[in-house]
Amino acid sequence: MSEKDNKNGGMHVDIELVRQLAQVLDETQLTEIEVEDGDRKVRVARQATAAPAPVAYAPPPVATAAPIAAPAAGPADAGATAATANAVKSPMVGTAYLAANPEAKNFVSIGQSVAAGDTLLIVEAMKVMNPITAPSAGTVKAILVENGQPVEFDQPLVVVE
Repeated sequence: MSEKDNKNGGMHVDIELVRQLAQVLDETQLTEIEVEDGDRKVRVARQATAAPAPVAYAPPPVATAAPIAAPAAGPADAGATAATANAVKSPMVGTAYLAANPEAKNFVSIGQSVAAGDTLLIVEAMKVMNPITAPSAGTVKAILVENGQPVEFDQPLVVVE
């Protein structure tokens, strides 16, 4: 919707897109990301401090924008089992892939030892492949998703103990 389409002169803000971009910032430790679609532009930025990251929406050609609060982390599932307590969770909504491409071997398998930082799988979000890495060394006890499966934010993906 363009500014002319809105009777109040405002622009429609796709909150889900802003949240997804904020997730990309958190995961990549970037301070700013900008996406352009025709005459619309979305810019999400955060301060390089320990404080919660502000998110801003900036439609062109307007130079300033109203801040939008970053999404809060959802509460943990009360029914989480001990097995999923050590699960590596998805930092975003997307599609999980267990290998780099359809012909490649899976990144990990059950029983495999992994080092901190080893890629466990990738989550594709907005055509960006995001590696999900082991937070610490351990053994893969379970793979909780299938190749090509859609995943939600904070969904358990792989159990590493």
